[in-house]
Amino acid sequence: MNTLSYKTISANKETANKEWILIDAENQVLGRVASIAAKFLRGKYKTNFTPHADTGDYVIIINADKIRLTGNKWEQKEYIRHTGYPGGQRSINAKDLMAKKPTSVMEKAIKGMLPKNKLGSALFRNLHVYEGTEHKHEAQKPKQINLNSIK
Repeated sequence: MNTLSYKTISANKETANKEWILIDAENQVLGRVASIAAKFLRGKYKTNFTPHADTGDYVIIINADKIRLTGNKWEQKEYIRHTGYPGGQRSINAKDLMAKKPTSVMEKAIKGMLPKNKLGSALFRNLHVYEGTEHKHEAQKPKQINLNSIK
């Protein structure tokens, strides 16, 4: 009997087959788009998913300025940061942040769903968020994903 057949093959950075995924966020709810994008970035849809390696895909999100928030979240949802000085806590609501930098709302939602370590930082660099329909990754031939068909 061959003992090598019992070994579990673990994927790594070199053996990962990365693809380019295009997600259109127009009229989609922020959290649903972010959770699906985080799963693609992490590689959870793949059969060779490895928790400690970057085996996920590259994700392009277009129309990030046309997302929806349910309920009264445009006024009530706050993004809090700190300057590092005493009394330096600053907050901004979702509507003001969207007016200031539309891609930031989507990036913050996805970054919060990734691991909080070096792997999460590496995965976040595979994300590209754009305001309109134009993006600079046509040469990679990204595969369009229909969000309504994904569970």
